[in-house]
Amino acid sequence: MEVLPTCMDVEHSRVYIDQLYSNDSQKCFQAVSELKFAVIGSVREKGSIIEQGVVVRLLQILRAPELDILLKTEVATVLNSLAKGLPEHAAALVQAGLLPVLWEQLESCPSGGSGSAYTQMLLCCLRSIYRQGCAPPPPAWDQKLLSSLIQHGYHPPSNQECVANILAHACKTNEQQQQLVDAGGADLVACLLCSPVSRVQLPALHCLTAMCFNNERVSSIIATKSYGGKAVPDLLVGLMARDRPRDMQLAAATALTFLHRAGALSADDPRIIYKTLQCLVRMCRRDREVWERVEAANTLAYLTEVSTDLQRTAAMTDHLIHTMNDYLKDTTPPNASVPQGISVSPVSCRQYDNPSTWPELMVGAALKVYASLGANDEDIRQRVIKTDVLMNTIVTSLSAASPPVQLAAVRCLHSLSRSVHTLRTTLQDHVVWRPLMTVLKTSNNEELVTVSSSTLCNLLLEFSPSKEQILDQGAVEFLCGLTRRPHPGLRLNAVWALMNMAFQAEHRVKVSILHHLGTDQIFRLLSDTDVHILMKTLGLLRNLLSTKGHIDQIMQCHGKEIMQAIILILEGEHSAEVKEQALCILANIADGDIAKSAIMSNEDVLKKLMNYMVIPNVKLQIAATFCISNLIWNVEEGAAERQNKLREMGVYKLLQNLMTTTDTGLFDKVKTALQQFH
Repeated sequence: MEVLPTCMDVEHSRVYIDQLYSNDSQKCFQAVSELKFAVIGSVREKGSIIEQGVVVRLLQILRAPELDILLKTEVATVLNSLAKGLPEHAAALVQAGLLPVLWEQLESCPSGGSGSAYTQMLLCCLRSIYRQGCAPPPPAWDQKLLSSLIQHGYHPPSNQECVANILAHACKTNEQQQQLVDAGGADLVACLLCSPVSRVQLPALHCLTAMCFNNERVSSIIATKSYGGKAVPDLLVGLMARDRPRDMQLAAATALTFLHRAGALSADDPRIIYKTLQCLVRMCRRDREVWERVEAANTLAYLTEVSTDLQRTAAMTDHLIHTMNDYLKDTTPPNASVPQGISVSPVSCRQYDNPSTWPELMVGAALKVYASLGANDEDIRQRVIKTDVLMNTIVTSLSAASPPVQLAAVRCLHSLSRSVHTLRTTLQDHVVWRPLMTVLKTSNNEELVTVSSSTLCNLLLEFSPSKEQILDQGAVEFLCGLTRRPHPGLRLNAVWALMNMAFQAEHRVKVSILHHLGTDQIFRLLSDTDVHILMKTLGLLRNLLSTKGHIDQIMQCHGKEIMQAIILILEGEHSAEVKEQALCILANIADGDIAKSAIMSNEDVLKKLMNYMVIPNVKLQIAATFCISNLIWNVEEGAAERQNKLREMGVYKLLQNLMTTTDTGLFDKVKTALQQFH
């Protein structure tokens, strides 16, 4: 508890603040010293000093070339203390222009030797600012400045700890990661990992993590670096040993995880499957502190997210599935205290200073692990789905106030929805589509809506019993609206969901899709630069144009626009896979009774079909031949006239020439087409 200042204290503070502006260097030094003792340990005093505008004067002292280095060191000490206060205190220092001054002063300091006290305090101040998370990266990552900072990181341990922390918190983008490696950052980190001082090793691990995150090129470089004859990945394995501090074990496991996910280490690398995975599972145990369990589970989820082998190994390790179930049930003890002195990777961004948020952090972590474990293997999926309270937790979490918890719930639901059995049973029993639709319609979180819409794609599959109920909730209009969103992931998922919705759908559903989507939007989607969106849009058209009666009715209303869309694809610079889909749509149209005329009356389209019959690509030849076969099917009305027209155009001769093909699939299609001619 802080004691309120007396009138004498206030008067005294005014005196030494006034003396800060004195031209007498001795008086100024004395004032700075008194200021230092006033602010150390007092959050209130830090705020008061900043509010009085003293920071501007302190920066003037740092920049004055004529003033003594001892005075400047005292000033840097004061600024460091102020930066260690509340985040708003650090933000005020940044706003006052502290960072350019610190970088400018640091650049003028020699980087060799043991380092001066002034250099150390400048680095300490920079570290304190960056750890508060309110500072931008160093100005434009100036290469000279960056190289100078890295050189300061080689001497002594106090400098090393500061430099590692600065780089760990300032390295945010791919460009900065690359610049850091180019300036020698990877060599510095390899050196720091071998330090005998743990307070140097830990921020070095965090720096390594920040450098590797989602960066394939940088990670491949770091994986080949070594120090003292040992490669960086092997150094990291050593730092995961059980006799190391727990936060160091976790940081080393996180760094190896990021190296793996960036492609520098394979899933079957013993350092990943036998060391990193085992370490993370071990740290999820119930006897660990909450922050360890949450961080370990989140990292484990990321490690196992894409590798089926890692998912299977993790699911069999140390009863992990049941351990995660404990996460869903654990509540914060009434006497829970905030952990002190923990060091979490800057990439994490999770906070543990409020015990009331711990349960949601635990739930979110467990749901992410379940999502990763069940991503590919049906047996694991069924083991996960049978755990106690999971489905109730998912349904509850979908309506949670915390977006991260909602996102974890949707990711888990998405993973489970890949199972046909689960779609038909558990997910239907718990009516998960209802809260999912609420998330989609009410959330402004783009990532959350993207994953939710991807999950909806699975719930709209033909064999899903939820499909009709989702349709009744206005899903068509909502999804058509999503196709107009700027985010490509949302457009893709929306078109994908509509494609699933249209598969073997009733005519009313197809009409509704075309009405709410509109032909103009279909053209825009077919012109999308994302080829996946283009392919799903063609898939949607293919599903809409299925079943004879539906084909004829849709073509009567939208035939002109649909034919224009197909011609647009066939004439465009597209891959064979894309053009194959367009030809398959033509084949569906050719299967209609009335719709055939849209092709037969368009000689340009017929010539395109003939060209694709002889193009050196078997898939395109098969699709074009199948379309011709549907046009001339001899039991349908008007077949003779269509056959005669195509015979005159040379189609019959092309088919005869194709009989020499060695591809059995194409041969069968050609043979069937020839059999239709009288």
